[in-house]
Amino acid sequence: MRTLSSRIPACAALAAALYLGGLPATETAAAEPAPYPNRPVHLIVPFPAGGGADALARLIMPRVARYLGQSIVIENKPGAGGNVGAELVARAAPDGYTLLYGTNGTHAINASLYRNLPFDPIKDFVPVSRMTEIAAMLIVYPGVPAKSTAELIQYARANPGKLNFASAGNGTTSHLAGEMFRTQAGIDIVHIPYRGGALAMTDLIGGQVQMMIEVMPNAAPQVSAGRVRGLAVSTAGRFPTTPTIPTIDESGLPGFEASAWDGIFAPAGTPLPIVARLNAAIRQALEEPDTAAALLARGARPVPGSPESFAAFIPASAERWAVAVRASGAKID
Repeated sequence: MRTLSSRIPACAALAAALYLGGLPATETAAAEPAPYPNRPVHLIVPFPAGGGADALARLIMPRVARYLGQSIVIENKPGAGGNVGAELVARAAPDGYTLLYGTNGTHAINASLYRNLPFDPIKDFVPVSRMTEIAAMLIVYPGVPAKSTAELIQYARANPGKLNFASAGNGTTSHLAGEMFRTQAGIDIVHIPYRGGALAMTDLIGGQVQMMIEVMPNAAPQVSAGRVRGLAVSTAGRFPTTPTIPTIDESGLPGFEASAWDGIFAPAGTPLPIVARLNAAIRQALEEPDTAAALLARGARPVPGSPESFAAFIPASAERWAVAVRASGAKID
């Protein structure tokens, strides 16, 4: 016959076993990290608030946040053509919570333009997703007797050194696109840099300069108003909102293509499942019809794709822009 004293240890042992048996599962569940993302994601826009890049980021990213299931906080960190913000992200923890809104400036132009780039645009980042292609348009002062790209090239050859092309500043997309045009067409035209596209456009309308390759958001309204003449778009294919305007390639300068672009980058070492999660949310947002319509109205065409396709695109873009930088002779210390 078992005594009470012999039954107490047995009951205590059973209770302990039941308690300990449940403990590991509880501790394991607590130790497992919550699915990404479980807190706000910070996106660094390395350009001033209110500019074109900032506007596109603020249009797209709230839609991405809905698919991500977490808020995205946009922080502007301008300076050195985007290099200040890009370096900040390059040095951030690779956990998916600090991302970069990168462009053809930060990841294609600056490596050739700046003598001492503080980051490696290839090695220091993981491409997450390309977002948009930003078209530009070849425009001329109405007094220029050219109605097409071919006629403009003919006119420039007949009048070497007499055509001035405006830009938003040294090393900008409009500057380098103009240098590409000059080099590929084999013409003698003179670069006139301005402090921003608005000042350049004002002088083009006034006839102080004769031509410019300017981004669509700035160029298209002036063409529609008849203040300047739109000859062609700089993209590889015709732009959806201006289907009657040919490309530079098809209207007189075969092989020409010079469009700006943007995309999202994460610090090197970011786990691939996090990259895939971000990419899926961005693609879903860009595939929304209202997102596409809003972007097209701003001269940007959504181009969602995989991280792999974006990674393959960047070196080719960098080489194309490097040719323009070399032709321009521009260098920034």
